[in-house]
Amino acid sequence: MRIATWNVNSVRARTDRIIDWLGRSDVDVLAMQETKCKDEQFPYERFKEIGYEVAHVGLSQWNGVAIASRVGLDDVQIGFEDQPGFDKDPEADPVREARAIGATCGGVRVWSLYVPNGRELEDPHYAYKLDWLAKLRDDAEGWLKQDPDAQIALVGDWNVAPTDDDVWDPAFFEGKTHTSEPERAAFTAFTESGFADVVRPYTPGPGVYTYWDYTQLRFPKKQGMRIDFILGSPAFAARVEAAEIDRNERKGKGASDHAPVIVNLG
Repeated sequence: MRIATWNVNSVRARTDRIIDWLGRSDVDVLAMQETKCKDEQFPYERFKEIGYEVAHVGLSQWNGVAIASRVGLDDVQIGFEDQPGFDKDPEADPVREARAIGATCGGVRVWSLYVPNGRELEDPHYAYKLDWLAKLRDDAEGWLKQDPDAQIALVGDWNVAPTDDDVWDPAFFEGKTHTSEPERAAFTAFTESGFADVVRPYTPGPGVYTYWDYTQLRFPKKQGMRIDFILGSPAFAARVEAAEIDRNERKGKGASDHAPVIVNLG
């Protein structure tokens, strides 16, 4: 079975590319982030035509996550149990954003995750990001305690580069989000809880990235970041036989600024 994650940066703008890629990649399950549409705007029929069921949550033109599967799509859950919300107005009630969706696909519990960006270190969104990651870690740790043999994949755009090897120039990111020590500690907490970065052993760095900004010719200059991950429970990690980052899908007209990340399970 092949499982992939991809921040598609607008599913409606890139439907043709996604459908074509699914046909070429032979992926069984695709987790998507930044679909940027409401549920009623998602192009379900295009996926259905090629044999994929889709679960999606989208509330506006921002955020949005989905799972497309041709090996079953059961027990769909919108958001994780303790997922926090956010509102820029501290006096307002926080809104739970469309950033997490889970489903069981071919015996694997897949979570498509779009971690908050954080914006700037002093921005309330940064504190929200750290809280969001902490709550997810606590819930995920609880899932493993409940069933140590569960096959769980936490996949998506984590908006964290956990080591200096995961960015093209560590000095460039000093004082910015994505590489701060609290963010890196929040990411490391998942591996300390039993989840493994199952892609890195097959895609060693430095210089191996999943995201390249559209500006400043970052992609041709190979100035990227590794912020898209597949973190697997022990039972899931034990099944991984290969992994890759499809850098070619970042090329050409109309590409997302992220590349798909894929694992093969035995």
